[in-house]
Amino acid sequence: MNDNHDHGAEHFFREQRAAFEHTLATAGAETALLQAWDSFEGNVAIQCEGQPPVDCAKGCASCCTLRVTALAPEVFVLADYLRATAPALQRHGIDLIAAVREADAATRGLDEAARVAARRRCAFVVKGVCLIHRARPLSCRGHASHDRRACADAAAGRVDEVPFSGPHRLVRMLLQAALRQRGLAWGAYELNHALVLALDRQDAQAVWKQGEDPLAEAAVDLEQREAMAASFDEVPR
Repeated sequence: MNDNHDHGAEHFFREQRAAFEHTLATAGAETALLQAWDSFEGNVAIQCEGQPPVDCAKGCASCCTLRVTALAPEVFVLADYLRATAPALQRHGIDLIAAVREADAATRGLDEAARVAARRRCAFVVKGVCLIHRARPLSCRGHASHDRRACADAAAGRVDEVPFSGPHRLVRMLLQAALRQRGLAWGAYELNHALVLALDRQDAQAVWKQGEDPLAEAAVDLEQREAMAASFDEVPR
């Protein structure tokens, strides 16, 4: 393997997966998630060189009507974030925990197409601002479009496809591979439903760390997991 190839995208992503696995083994899932967030923008931007620039910007919420999926550590971190910020937000008349419960009641069981057709705004977007932006899942961070106008057209039902950034999405898959390597539930869960499950069960994170899956009821990727697991095993380490 030549130096140019070894220092390209394949090398970067192999190293990123190894870093996730090391952090999970030594510091835990929450730290691995923070590692993913901290390195996300800068490292992925390097791997996106030569691609069209990402056109996402503050105030654009076109993609915030889509079904959001999240990994278990993201659900637990966000559940803690909602509990921690609830008192301050309630003083301003905002109850995000009640909002996510309402959203779950309205959207549970709907597939992606039905969610798009419903055009229901994310429970965490208030007056055009994402109130969980600091703790948003990787699927939100990775929903990086090269064409903001195409996103608006897609949200309005005028087009079916939007030019998204592939490397942004791949980072989450690497974290999934590392979670699987550690024997932890690594699948994707519908965010609203999973959050309700995590908020209602105080020991959800503890039992997940023991190898159980307290969020299984919210799983959305069961049919794809076997194929994903096989693809993880094929990636050189």
